[in-house]
Amino acid sequence: MEQDIKNQQPLMVTIRCIAYNQEAYIRDCLEGFVMQKTNFRFEAIVHDDASTDGTATIIREYAEKYPDIIKPILETDNQYSKHDGSLRRIVDEACLGGKYVAWCEGDDYWIDPLKLQKQVDFLESNPDYSMCWTDAFEECNGERRPYHRYNKDCQSPLDDIIVRGGDFVPTCSIVMRKDVYFAMPKEARGFYCGDYPLQMWGAYSGKAYYLKQQTCVYRFMSIGSWTAKTAKESKTEKLRHYENEKVLLDSFNQLFRYKYNEAFERRKADILYSLLLSAGEYVKAKPYMKLRDKYGMRVGKSLRLKIIGYPRLGRLLDICKNIFYSK
Repeated sequence: MEQDIKNQQPLMVTIRCIAYNQEAYIRDCLEGFVMQKTNFRFEAIVHDDASTDGTATIIREYAEKYPDIIKPILETDNQYSKHDGSLRRIVDEACLGGKYVAWCEGDDYWIDPLKLQKQVDFLESNPDYSMCWTDAFEECNGERRPYHRYNKDCQSPLDDIIVRGGDFVPTCSIVMRKDVYFAMPKEARGFYCGDYPLQMWGAYSGKAYYLKQQTCVYRFMSIGSWTAKTAKESKTEKLRHYENEKVLLDSFNQLFRYKYNEAFERRKADILYSLLLSAGEYVKAKPYMKLRDKYGMRVGKSLRLKIIGYPRLGRLLDICKNIFYSK
């Protein structure tokens, strides 16, 4: 009877879940959805992008068992590989029903049955906030460690989100007002990696609130994850990653009318500098070394020599250090 009454209520939250070849993880993800205890109606749009393993079979199983919650989209052709925005469009069109949107990729999962209730309660009571996110556990090789972003429940400034990048906010923890998400400008929605733009836009459009409790688990370096893919990048891919990241930062700096220019410069001094060094493009890193100097960020002596055009001296210094520390 209680479930029948809830099913007649307006839809409050739509969970946005994309999965691909995550047979080993998807069951944990779906269990996190169906265990949620709320006084409102919610649904989970679970999109399988033509997996070649058993992911779709498990999604069908849960959709049959929990038809009021799990709403599957099972592709026969991989949409991501088209690189034409079809994946985002298909999922977005299915996520129009709720007042709020929540995120959880197929390899992540929720561990708090009151996660949605807590976040919706906060947002309903605080209309000036556009996004609510929580702390999480990062899980790698079966070991968990908490994020511990702040020491208490609090507003999280946009500057922090910009400077710390897409890994600062666990995307699987986010609940955002649907109107805010769909108001994201077209030019901001088309970037190769959606987490960071989403987080910046959510915090820019209103205010972002952080709940200290760990409500979910972000799997780091899991099979098929973004982190696993980027860890194996070739030099060409790293340079492409650099170019994409640079365009993203410049575009959002302009979108935000340069109000957060210092935060964007600090982010460039971190991520763009690191990407160029990892690709061995030392000379190209010179502008970002200057930004690091501007903001008091460390630059090693041997790296400084390589960046300003003395690679042999830099390598010689590295050799001397190795000899000294090996004694």
